[in-house]
Amino acid sequence: MGGLLALLIFLAFTSAATKPNAGLKTWGRFSKLPYPGDKAFLYDTFPRDFMWAVGTAAYQVEGAFEKDGKGLSIWDTFTRGGNRLATGDVGSDSYHNIHADIRAIGQLGVTHYRFSLSWSRIFPNGTRGSYNEIGTNYYRTLIKRLKEIRVQPVVTLYHWDLPDHLQQTLGGWTNPELVRIFRDYADFCFQTFGNDVKYWITIDNPFVVARHGYGTGVVAPGIKNDPDLPFRVGHNLLKAHAAAWHLYDRHYRPRQQGKLSMALASHWIKPSRTRLESLRECQCSLDHVLGWFARPLFTDGDYPPCMKARLGSRLPSFTPEEREQVKGTADFFALSHGAALSFQLINDSLKFGQHEDLNLRMLLYWVNAEYDKPPIFVVQSGWYVLGNTKTEDPKHMYYLKRFLAEALKSIIIDGVNVIGYTAWSLTDGFEWHREYGIRRGLYYVDFNTPDMKREPKTSATFYRNVIQRNGFPELPENRPAQGIFPCDFAWGVSANSIQVETTPSQFADLSVYLWNISNNGELMRLEGFSVPPVRRTPHCADYATIRQQVDEIRQVGVNHFHFSLNWSAVVPTGDVAHPNTTLLGYYRCFTHQLLQANVTPVVTLWHHTRQRSSLPAPLDTANKWLNRETPEAFADYARLCYRELGAHVKMWITLNEPNDEMVSYQEGHQMLRAHALAWHAYDREFRHAQRGKVSLALHMDWVEPAFSFSREDVEPAKRVLDFRVGWFAEPIFGSGDYPLGMRSWLRQLNSLDLPVFNEEDRQLVKGTYDFFAISHFSTKLVTHAKEDSYTYTAMLEVQHMIDTTWIMSPRPVVPWGLRKALNWVREHYCDVPVYVMANGVQEDPAHFKDSLRVYYLYNYINEALKAYTLDGVNLKGYFAYALSDQRDPGFGMYGQVHEEVIIKASLSNYRNIIQHNGFPIQGGAPQQCPSMPQPCLGCHVLAKRPVVGFLTLVGSGVLITLGLIIYYTARRHKERY
Repeated sequence: MGGLLALLIFLAFTSAATKPNAGLKTWGRFSKLPYPGDKAFLYDTFPRDFMWAVGTAAYQVEGAFEKDGKGLSIWDTFTRGGNRLATGDVGSDSYHNIHADIRAIGQLGVTHYRFSLSWSRIFPNGTRGSYNEIGTNYYRTLIKRLKEIRVQPVVTLYHWDLPDHLQQTLGGWTNPELVRIFRDYADFCFQTFGNDVKYWITIDNPFVVARHGYGTGVVAPGIKNDPDLPFRVGHNLLKAHAAAWHLYDRHYRPRQQGKLSMALASHWIKPSRTRLESLRECQCSLDHVLGWFARPLFTDGDYPPCMKARLGSRLPSFTPEEREQVKGTADFFALSHGAALSFQLINDSLKFGQHEDLNLRMLLYWVNAEYDKPPIFVVQSGWYVLGNTKTEDPKHMYYLKRFLAEALKSIIIDGVNVIGYTAWSLTDGFEWHREYGIRRGLYYVDFNTPDMKREPKTSATFYRNVIQRNGFPELPENRPAQGIFPCDFAWGVSANSIQVETTPSQFADLSVYLWNISNNGELMRLEGFSVPPVRRTPHCADYATIRQQVDEIRQVGVNHFHFSLNWSAVVPTGDVAHPNTTLLGYYRCFTHQLLQANVTPVVTLWHHTRQRSSLPAPLDTANKWLNRETPEAFADYARLCYRELGAHVKMWITLNEPNDEMVSYQEGHQMLRAHALAWHAYDREFRHAQRGKVSLALHMDWVEPAFSFSREDVEPAKRVLDFRVGWFAEPIFGSGDYPLGMRSWLRQLNSLDLPVFNEEDRQLVKGTYDFFAISHFSTKLVTHAKEDSYTYTAMLEVQHMIDTTWIMSPRPVVPWGLRKALNWVREHYCDVPVYVMANGVQEDPAHFKDSLRVYYLYNYINEALKAYTLDGVNLKGYFAYALSDQRDPGFGMYGQVHEEVIIKASLSNYRNIIQHNGFPIQGGAPQQCPSMPQPCLGCHVLAKRPVVGFLTLVGSGVLITLGLIIYYTARRHKERY
């Protein structure tokens, strides 16, 4: 896709008679950035003079709508009409709570506070003649208090709350007369507050004012009759802004040294197809929302060509003098982004068939390219939570983290001059057309208390921490580790199963063929003729499927291979006295050939899958694992496998990932007994002779508290791990009983679901391990806070969620989760030997250059190295999952197109890590390990076996070829089948 987009961008530039549309290169540029490396979280800090801000809007928070001489605004009137149920009459009552707001601002540690002036509080009827001293003093006091805590004000002159008198008498922003009136209002504000204000916003989000105030009618003043009216309103807004800017530039800037701009909000949009037309439609969509106001200010004083072409005479025209008046009237680019009304475009009319997306970084890059690298101040950014959420707002917090991370990458990687960031908003308040249905504050406001009590949310704590560190400085644990694993480290690859073909592929066809040498050279079967059947014992080398699979495993460079047997196929009747001897012979050959290639087989007896039980039919129909006879039957099956395969297999997994949340506690209890019986069977009957090891493998994705700084979330994380991992681990590796936390939690719920170990079963299960094996793939966050749009587990009272900065595929890619999981094992079970028995990522099987899997394996193995070298985890081995897409779709290091096997990039990268036994220090002394015996690739030729000879008879242009079987004797002993 990247190459095609790049070509389209080139064509777009070469076909365009003039600039601009320089932002058009954005989509092509980001499609070519390295994946997934560019998506990885960037640990770095913001520039030293970066402006950290938080903001509010007057109508949302001030309240006191009629107090101390304030006049009505269009929102005071709008909220009393139609079907609206709530008003901003009180909001969060900031008018009476300056001290509480100042305390909250101080706690955050911001350098700037953005707030808006209520025009009708200063001029009740909108003009200077109605001046209200008390209202003006409120803002004087607010600015003074900000200065006392060393916070700079960022003042917005107009944030949607036009004095209602101007709307009723003049038609509001539809009347060009408002340009002069707004200039006079701005003049008063500059004169009154300007000595203490260095950043001014004239008008907030003119797109919403024009399109939704005077077009769709969604916001005040709610006009929706004339489809062309929004463009005339926008025209007046631009001229009003320009008038205020020139006034400031001529009369106030020399003394006050401030800067002034207009706050412009925008969505981001991505192409639905990789065609030039789609890219142009994306560009046009941004032009209709952001470019509508940005191009006149930052480029040439006129509207974007796309708007002019599509709207024609509906769009007002600037005279040459007006263009000069508007052009260049912004000292910085004030950008709003997030869950604002302009992002949710209400309908699809301005998307032009493309898709909206939430990407601050790409928007910043587009603005930088399109408007010639202006300094960008993000003056509004954030998300929201539903109104029933109180101080725990994980969704808000992680969106805030995401936007900050994107702004940081924009600065560090993309070279965009982002000078500040404003989290929105300081407190909960009236959320415009959504009233009080959502909350966007960093501080929770209890609207039912007389003093509108404010409490910091977890997002506020997070934001304060980021500000204190000026970003996300790299910590030692974030850096890649250098070092190597021990010489005897088990490097492996896992597969859920292997390909089984029990018919030997050599000498299976006894036909005689004609070789049509004079025509097309094809072989044609000669009907009625056959060679005598071969009277010989089959050999393991006769199976082409085994040779191919072993060869593929060897190419990975591993010294271990993990796969699962199929209980129902090995013992189809459930009676071990009547096993499938052919299949057992195949498994025996497979494990033998692995050993011949210096690869140690690791064999799972039973692999839990949700799709099928893979229990023998009699057990499958007789209550499955709830049948108390099933564990005994499993132990008998295990003995059969030990006896038949134990000469070749020295590492056994009894049950693979039985700790599935779909498994009931009663089923799990019987699985524990089955494992223990199988372990004891090996320990008593086979260990002395075979000297192998037996354990089980548990699924162990990591669970991280959503708020790591909150004890309230640490406990839910521990609870989930108890129920997911400790459930099986504690009876075997610990006390011989289920975790105390698990029992006590269920007791609180008055649940009797968890079985009780009698003393016999406790002694049976406890200590039945030789190592601790885990399958680990991903990490989840959990919180006790319940919030919509996430998965809530009522029984455990936990919310599952993800960090929006994580790479997804489709599960989160979180390398450090493996290190934490390994440390959990060490902390709970001391020096137990640990194997990562499966670790892998799902990726589109068509991606043979599987860059995500390359990234995944490198970083997860590096975290495993940290666990071994830095944390002291007794890590004995690592197994990548999986070998091939053919057996494990989407996870394989081998792909397949038709009959051709494709080696993916991840295979060679994994092999390289294995060859270096980790990540050796550059220039360090090489690791000295005892040399391993190399496989004798030609030894099988010396075995006593048949050789094929060919006798060719020529006649009438046709060759008749007869296959003859010739035996020879070597001095090597005969292979055992």
